[in-house]
Amino acid sequence: MLLRNHRTGILPSHSPGQIQMLGETLARGANPLQQEDELRAHIQKALRMKPPSGVDQALLYRLAKFWFQPRLFHTERIPDRPCLFIGNHALFGLDGVVIIPVLLEELGRFLRPMGDKFLFSDRRVADFLLRRGATMGHPDVARALMEHDQDILVFPGGAHEAVKPSRERYRLQWKERLGFVRLAAEYGYSIVPFGLVGPDVFYEYLLDGEQIVDLLERAGLWRDSLRRDVVPPLLRGSLGTLVPRPQPCFLSFGEPVEAKPSSRSKGGGAVSDRQLRAWRKQVAERIEAEIGAMLLAREQARHEFGLLRRLAIL
Repeated sequence: MLLRNHRTGILPSHSPGQIQMLGETLARGANPLQQEDELRAHIQKALRMKPPSGVDQALLYRLAKFWFQPRLFHTERIPDRPCLFIGNHALFGLDGVVIIPVLLEELGRFLRPMGDKFLFSDRRVADFLLRRGATMGHPDVARALMEHDQDILVFPGGAHEAVKPSRERYRLQWKERLGFVRLAAEYGYSIVPFGLVGPDVFYEYLLDGEQIVDLLERAGLWRDSLRRDVVPPLLRGSLGTLVPRPQPCFLSFGEPVEAKPSSRSKGGGAVSDRQLRAWRKQVAERIEAEIGAMLLAREQARHEFGLLRRLAIL
């Protein structure tokens, strides 16, 4: 049984000061959810979404299985209850192409990925993402999903980790974010850490995002209003095209982290930042351990890759 939050309804009520703060937070990055009613509408749409099914889902699953040959390890560690799945974010967020259809089809788990707010700045793109189960990464959205016992997929590295330079492959870039741990503790959610190897080499780097920004600055074409952390790299895929290279993927789940407040916590169950940081460190260490294990598993399986697949990786 999940611990319940004292809030009721889809969207918690806000004081005038909180509403102003919410508006200021959402305003950056041309975010469409600048008003409370728009945030409420987004949450309602997210809650109405059902797991994808039919021909589209079957095709996505078969394509992922054929092209990326995902291998799953330690699925027995996933608790039989709604969880918060946390892992390393792959280049361009292509991890979702592997994780979401495969876990839905093989494990019956409908993970709700939470994306950076700039992904929802275009209404048509936002509607498409919502139909696939994705939602905007906002605390109130996460609370609503948890109140309705949804599996949630979060990459604390966000968009920055999804466009990381080549030297940062398979490295977590979480900064000081504690929000996901705080929400897990608030709702009694188990945190399931995982490591995914494969998507970070779907493409070959030609120029890192940092190099592109530097070139634009030298040419006088860069504007300070733009976000440096989400400038994508220049890439090349299979046989010089934009098609991702058919790299086999290795996905492993670590032991869950139970972020439960101690009965001795002050403030009626409030959790200190020190405790939150300790849980976050534990989650990160388990993710890094699974990444290391999967990198080794990939090396040990290289002899199994066929000739055509090796040529397509070039």
